[in-house]
Amino acid sequence: MEDSYTYADLPTSDEESDASVRLGSLDAYRGIAMFLMVAEALHLCDVAEYFQDQGSPSRIWNWLCLHQSHVSWVGCTLHDMIQPSFTFMVGVALPFSLASRRKKGQSIGWLTAHAFWRATLLVFLGIFLRSSGSITNFTFDDTLTQIGLGYGFLFILGQFSKRSHWIWLFVILFGYWAAFAIYPAPTDGYDYKAVGVSEDWPHLMEGFESHWNKNSNLAHAVDVWWMNLFPRESPFTHSGGGYHTLSFIPTLATMIMGLIAGGIIRMYYSHGQKICWLVLIGVLFLFAGYGLELSGLCPLVKRIWTPSWALYSGGWCFIILATLYLLIDVIGLRALAFPFIVIGMNSIAIYCMSWTVESYIHDALYRHFGWLIGSVGEPYEGVVAGGLVVAIMWLILLWMYRRKVFLRI
Repeated sequence: MEDSYTYADLPTSDEESDASVRLGSLDAYRGIAMFLMVAEALHLCDVAEYFQDQGSPSRIWNWLCLHQSHVSWVGCTLHDMIQPSFTFMVGVALPFSLASRRKKGQSIGWLTAHAFWRATLLVFLGIFLRSSGSITNFTFDDTLTQIGLGYGFLFILGQFSKRSHWIWLFVILFGYWAAFAIYPAPTDGYDYKAVGVSEDWPHLMEGFESHWNKNSNLAHAVDVWWMNLFPRESPFTHSGGGYHTLSFIPTLATMIMGLIAGGIIRMYYSHGQKICWLVLIGVLFLFAGYGLELSGLCPLVKRIWTPSWALYSGGWCFIILATLYLLIDVIGLRALAFPFIVIGMNSIAIYCMSWTVESYIHDALYRHFGWLIGSVGEPYEGVVAGGLVVAIMWLILLWMYRRKVFLRI
């Protein structure tokens, strides 16, 4: 989702006199999200486990492990913010993309066709990257397919007023919450073991919140029907991680939040006003999302993208974007963000690399330099190897950046 967004596409004001400056905050934010994703190669949890086994648990390594892992069900870590951040930025970029393409004279019909073509490519790319078995793995719960399923609708919404964006955001989140709330909650005799969840799993919720339990909710029921429409090695019975296709609906809400944020940045407001609006909305969303969790009305679950999660994670996205906008585009600390900008301007490339060449690079390093990597000893060998893998992928992106080679869909 690499579109051009520069101050040339923005309404000009005294504070925005340089029309050639690209909004580095958008690239940097996307780059940070992608860096956190590929940083899984560092295997920080292995180091934490090593110290645990040695009887000397390290608070620092345990904390790093926590934030390089997804929560089991309810809650949020830094790692859980990767997908909503990337999704949010798709919405942020859309107003700039529309302005740029309209400036080139492209018709609304052509733009709409292009948007749905792009959405289709994202879905198929997601399926392709996750198909490592003997047959195509038709799955629709990863980042690219989730964005692809909702992107066409996002584009259509982008043609309407800013007020309509807020209305549709509310309709989607409330409607999705109501659908889960109306769908029957699992009974006392529900066979959780048959759907990959032990009955003593500590994250099963009771009462009204049980409507959002793992593999016993509306989205699970839809996938049991939907996923079995495609060729499979064996019938689909459940998702091991509890992720589901239907999450593209609240994921669309996250993209709409990004659309709202992008609209604010394109306004005639001063930099200070834009930052204040982004922070204010972010704080309101944070309180709303966490308030729904505390009230028991809607648990905070990223894996099924509950409305409370969409609001909570979206709130953080607004605040992070405001911070980066202040530091990079207002204060001018672009040089410090350069490593992330390199990644962000080729986010599709790094995403594909993480699914394809990352393991090859890792094996090649051990093949040729395993003796050197191993010399650091346990438990840091994996961290060094992973760091070298990330560094090599970044150098590839730097080579592409300097030659203005950007992978776009």
